[in-house]
Amino acid sequence: MNSLLQDSSKHLPILQATFGLERESLRINQQGKIAQTSHPTCLGSRSFHPYIQTDYSEAQLELITPIGQSTKDALRFLGAITDVAGRSIDKDEYLWPLSMPPQVSEDEIHIAQLEDDWERHYRKHLAKVYGKKLQSMSGIHYNMELGKDLVAALFQQSGYDSLITFKNDLYLKLAQNFLRYRWLLTYLYGASPIAEQRFLSHKLSQPVRSIRNSQFGYVNHKNIQVSYQSLEKYITDIEHYVTSGQLIAEKEFYSAVRLRGSKHIHDYIAQGVTYLELRCFDLNPFDHRGITQETLDTVHLFVLALLWLDSSSAIDQDIAKATELNNVIALSHPLEKLPQEAPISEILSAMQGVIEHFDLPSYYQELLNHVKEQIKNPELTIGGRLLEKIDNLSLETFGQKQGQAFHEYALKAPYALKGYESMELSTQMLMFDAIQKGLHLEILDENDQFIKLWHSDHIEYVKNANMTAKDSYITPLIMENKVVTKKLLAQAGFPVPAGQEFSDKDSALRYFSQIKNKAIVVKPKSTNFGLGISIFKEPAELTAYQKALDIAFSEDDTVLVENFIAGTEYRFFVLDGKCEAIVLRVAANVVGDGKHTIAQLVELKNQSPLRGRGHRSPLEIIDLGAVERLMLEQQGYTPDDIPANGVKVDLRRNSNISTGGDSIDVTDIMPSDYKELAAQMASAVGAWVCGVDLIIPDKTLPASKETPNCACIELNFNPAIYLHTYCHEGPGQALTPKILAKLFPEL
Repeated sequence: MNSLLQDSSKHLPILQATFGLERESLRINQQGKIAQTSHPTCLGSRSFHPYIQTDYSEAQLELITPIGQSTKDALRFLGAITDVAGRSIDKDEYLWPLSMPPQVSEDEIHIAQLEDDWERHYRKHLAKVYGKKLQSMSGIHYNMELGKDLVAALFQQSGYDSLITFKNDLYLKLAQNFLRYRWLLTYLYGASPIAEQRFLSHKLSQPVRSIRNSQFGYVNHKNIQVSYQSLEKYITDIEHYVTSGQLIAEKEFYSAVRLRGSKHIHDYIAQGVTYLELRCFDLNPFDHRGITQETLDTVHLFVLALLWLDSSSAIDQDIAKATELNNVIALSHPLEKLPQEAPISEILSAMQGVIEHFDLPSYYQELLNHVKEQIKNPELTIGGRLLEKIDNLSLETFGQKQGQAFHEYALKAPYALKGYESMELSTQMLMFDAIQKGLHLEILDENDQFIKLWHSDHIEYVKNANMTAKDSYITPLIMENKVVTKKLLAQAGFPVPAGQEFSDKDSALRYFSQIKNKAIVVKPKSTNFGLGISIFKEPAELTAYQKALDIAFSEDDTVLVENFIAGTEYRFFVLDGKCEAIVLRVAANVVGDGKHTIAQLVELKNQSPLRGRGHRSPLEIIDLGAVERLMLEQQGYTPDDIPANGVKVDLRRNSNISTGGDSIDVTDIMPSDYKELAAQMASAVGAWVCGVDLIIPDKTLPASKETPNCACIELNFNPAIYLHTYCHEGPGQALTPKILAKLFPEL
């Protein structure tokens, strides 16, 4: 096993690995105390929730990422889970950013009220053996599995006959060397310098680097001594302590590293170890996720260096010696340098060797250089940086300030899912709700907004947050084609605007003589989000009509010219035969102040934090493109004109949010007969999810299929959900939970 990396090809996929993170955090109330409330009910059932569980106590959340193909994937998902947890807990609570809790008594720590009797019994046992206060410490576990191609290549050159035996020896070596050199991680990432009053029975004389990684942290009693000499000895020792009752379960063995891959350690012999769980990381209070990208990647390099290093011929003695060294470093002052006996050159040389042998990107050399800087300058470590935050031998003030700041960050832009802001907004909202309710989630194609959701054996595929298997293949195609939509609605007896379709501009121009005295709408046959649409509420001049045709033909090879229907346009959101939400959409506009030009007013309005591009914000940026300039020209304006104070200037006729419009929720004030009519129109084309655009001249008049008193100008196969939830005005309607409830009724 020694020199395995040194003898391998430089082209080995050395960085290939998968990663997972588990973060523990206490819920804290506004008084700075551990929350006495129960686990949030909005987080679904913790008996099956894959991402957000309850750890030891009722107030201690455990956030668990799925397996990530890179450290970036794992950290990104941890950020999302942290965001969901922060926005799901009581509004007067926040997540404590430190590993050490605020002042707490045993009575304030309530054992998690889990459904599993054995798990409750296990926690009661821990309280009796170690005390509940010890269990209130929180940290991060770093799970890592070497890539399958990497392991296969190493196995091929190893000379081993059995892949399982090879992997067991490989991971055992990593675990052995981890325990020999973990003191470096304690030095770099230790972040539990003090305990609040009456937490420890033994009072410390000074701030230290990491209480949690010292003899006062997560360690078993001294009678528990497990050998790492071989996998068989490791298994035998743990099983002996469980059988004798000195440990209640295998997982009570509090090693800084665990061999993982099977529910019971005895299965490792036949089935093999598959990954390592590194358990020594304090929460980094300077990052809302509790750990940084730099830390994850440095530890990855560190683990590869452990494989580069030779094994020990006296491993148990070396681990015992290293454990004492780790304790000395953990209990040293945060500004104290590494002791001379720490073999720092060995691990640094191994990290350098990995970088050079495999010609790793310069990023990894930068990581190593930063490690060296922190070794020279302890004030650069997390513990060193945290030292200056200690106030009167307490971190409570800092913890409260930092925790509340992170909570405010979670609540900022509540429509977005942190880390996934580049995705379409409705998809972000659905992902948030899926995580919150405990559905498994996988992004299949991020650019195409294609995700997979599942619970147990039930799988659903969702695109753009609303396109699912509940709609037939043909239904979205019907709604995408406005000609087909109009014909099917008309045949079903629903009112649609009269008009003609044209596949060339010349034919459309000859049609001008028939509509020159009419209000009209010019739009592409198959478009979405209001693109390419021009509306003339007054008869259009020929030049304006020509421009409108050019704009529409730029979006599609077929164009519709329809009669303009006077009235107010509303978007009805229909789900499974029922109208669930209605918005009044106000076309893009600015209001004059007598000082700024129209162009400047547009720029000022676009500075709103609610506005963005690509459907990543509730409102879209307003452009001053060809359609808007044509609209201004019809009103006698140019972009450089300064409208008088209070004068509204329309920039669009169509009121789509995607072209800069505003949304006003009118669900609760719209008469039910219009809701029913919209639902019937969606059913006419077989739509499970549908956006129905109705022009209603007077909503006080009754509506029915026989006497509709409205007209349908469009059915939308991909209606933006967010515009119903985060409205410019009105309460807004939460639709993504209703979609998930329909897809997964068992939840």
